[in-house]
Amino acid sequence: MLVPADGVQGIKQFVLDTVEKAGPNPCPPIIIGMGIGGSFESAAIMAKQATALPLSRSNPDPRYKALEDGLLRAVNALGIGPGGTGGVTTALKVHILQAPTHIAGLPVAINICCHAARHASVTL
Repeated sequence: MLVPADGVQGIKQFVLDTVEKAGPNPCPPIIIGMGIGGSFESAAIMAKQATALPLSRSNPDPRYKALEDGLLRAVNALGIGPGGTGGVTTALKVHILQAPTHIAGLPVAINICCHAARHASVTL
């Protein structure tokens, strides 16, 4: 739970610190799901749901889309890379879901999607 004074910069720092600490453990390249707002519980649920969104989807709100794009660039600049071996592709996408929240708090949750959750199926 962040405080409102942390603002966008606090959210960015929280994400970067979390991804850097996770390092190679989530088997990059990763998909980052974020929930911002609501209660802490709903932020966690939104973060989990955000990891399941299609990679082609971006947040329809231009402010959150800009945050998604900026976070993706910043995460990839960490240099963790595929499998944690270094490189420029640490994350494939950052998805943000948001909800209204009480003015006294800034609930933020992130979920890092491991390689095991990335799959697709086709019926021929």
